[in-house]
Amino acid sequence: MLSRISRLGVHALNRARLGQKSVTSRNQEEPIRACMNYVGNHSLCSATEAKVSDRSEQPKAKISVTFVDKDGDETVINVPIGMSMLEAAHENDIELEGACEGSLACSTCHVIVTDVDYYNKLEDPEDEENDMLDLAFGLTETSRLGCQVIASPELDGIRLALPAATRNFAVDGHVPKPH
Repeated sequence: MLSRISRLGVHALNRARLGQKSVTSRNQEEPIRACMNYVGNHSLCSATEAKVSDRSEQPKAKISVTFVDKDGDETVINVPIGMSMLEAAHENDIELEGACEGSLACSTCHVIVTDVDYYNKLEDPEDEENDMLDLAFGLTETSRLGCQVIASPELDGIRLALPAATRNFAVDGHVPKPH
């Protein structure tokens, strides 16, 4: 039995090497991607692994996020699940600084969650985030660092206000471009 399974795995592996993207299952219901598991010197392919690889190729779900700048202008963007609000802001030319590039070493990506219900859906801030928030300009009860707010389905529709200024002593008044 193992040798028959191994031959099927080797066949799938060879098809993958030749650039043929999929092998069709016996029941023709779902394509099986060529996968590799090494057991001794044999390659195996399983339908379970194929389903996992198929999921990674699907487009990521997104949530709607509204950024409100210091002048009250609103920008609505779609943010992929798992992305931080700092990254999303940089990708959409929203002026959220992030001088430390999300390493929890500054407070320049300070955002204010405008709705307490959304704020309560966020995980509690870690001590490192609270330490940096203590340095933030215009701190409020619903302040968070944009690098620590990660898009998740329950945050769909969240509104984030940007404070009027940041406390970045190194580049006072200068807004750096994202890297």
